[in-house]
Amino acid sequence: MSGTPADTPGGGTNPQAVSTVCVVGSGGREHALAVVLGRTADVVVTPGNPGITGTTPEGHSITSTTTPAEEIEADLYVIGPEAPLVDGLADRLRAAGRLVFGPGADGALLEGSKAFMKEMLAEAGVPTARFGVFTEAGPAKEYLRTLPAPWVVKTDGLAGGKGVLVTESLAEAEADIDAKLSGDAFGEAGRQVVVEEGLSGPECSLLVLCDGQRLAALAPAQDFKRRDDLDGGPNTGGMGAYSPVPSVDDALVASLVDQAVAPLVVALRSRGIDYRGVLYAGLMLTPSGPKVLEFNVRFGDPETQVVLPRLEGDLTGLLAEVAAGRLTTVPRFAGTAAVCVVMASEGYPESPRTGDVIDGLDAAADLEGVRVFHAGTAALGDGPGVVTAGGRVLGVTGLGGSIEEARDRAYAGVSAISWAGAQARSDIARAAAAAGDDRDDNDNDTDVEGAIPAPRPQEVAR
Repeated sequence: MSGTPADTPGGGTNPQAVSTVCVVGSGGREHALAVVLGRTADVVVTPGNPGITGTTPEGHSITSTTTPAEEIEADLYVIGPEAPLVDGLADRLRAAGRLVFGPGADGALLEGSKAFMKEMLAEAGVPTARFGVFTEAGPAKEYLRTLPAPWVVKTDGLAGGKGVLVTESLAEAEADIDAKLSGDAFGEAGRQVVVEEGLSGPECSLLVLCDGQRLAALAPAQDFKRRDDLDGGPNTGGMGAYSPVPSVDDALVASLVDQAVAPLVVALRSRGIDYRGVLYAGLMLTPSGPKVLEFNVRFGDPETQVVLPRLEGDLTGLLAEVAAGRLTTVPRFAGTAAVCVVMASEGYPESPRTGDVIDGLDAAADLEGVRVFHAGTAALGDGPGVVTAGGRVLGVTGLGGSIEEARDRAYAGVSAISWAGAQARSDIARAAAAAGDDRDDNDNDTDVEGAIPAPRPQEVAR
């Protein structure tokens, strides 16, 4: 089993006594986590970024530090990115008696190896695309030609969200296989590839908390992977997201958990893997039923920037329960909508330019219902300025009573911010906002009041 259960000797602290949280990471996901955790606790983010530091409206501090997580004293550790999870950071912290939200290296292999993830889905009987795993180009191309277009080629290892090609061109798919297996595209991460059939239908991102045996789904979100409007351009780590998703109601969420997530946790437990953290299920709602595109082992980015701001209650206590193996709290979400628009650097994703001075951050943050999450920023020398330091630079989130209002606020924030070569899609949540205008009031409308009910955490079969 991965790590030490927090409710046994040497396993950590009481989940109700968390006053300081250490968040590991430096991106927009970690910024969003810090802000929501900061409702009820002081937060230290390592290594953080210049936009994270501050004081929450509730009076708690958020600070950034370059001190490694192992050297920080905190009551709860929340590991944001996939790389430290795959590297076993959660195991090392648990071995030192810390309370940790995030799977050990054994569970993190779900994202560390797409081949392993597909193997686990097959073992668990979870619906997914047909696939083959290859280390040689010849057999990979032969299998590719047995599949109808579109074709999907994935690196096996971690590739920062950029290791997936989806194409209608057989020649492009074959060239991508050559580039990945040769090591030219992604080094050792691409020396093994997964070739899949393409799936069609609306996508859905579902974040599900797992304490090792109990599951609790968070509000669903929809993200946008392509860089350009109308889903054009290359795949990216995500150019925007919105929540709630009008077409995904509570009944469908429960069904997705039953079909896609619970069987996977049973399969993990059968291998002795005690998974404590979040399972990010990327799903395609195909005409023949839901199918899993991928599982990630951390909060999605930018989905976190639209899901967590809608959460009501104490995120710190909720994640502490998961880490301790005692998940009992029902996650509840405000009847608001959230839309996040990612602002990226010129040249993203192939060769993002960095070092450009960002203007308008304060003006955007002062707008009603707007929150700016820093993803790829750095301080401008010793002065107060901020410059671009990555491909995806900012996530501008708008909150409102409907998707349309949230979208308007997000784009108002985007309009207030500028730097040389900045780019952002103009159509994030456009269709959902338009659809919301014509919907009757119901349990899943995008213009509701009050909290949206959620099912109690469910225990998976033994």
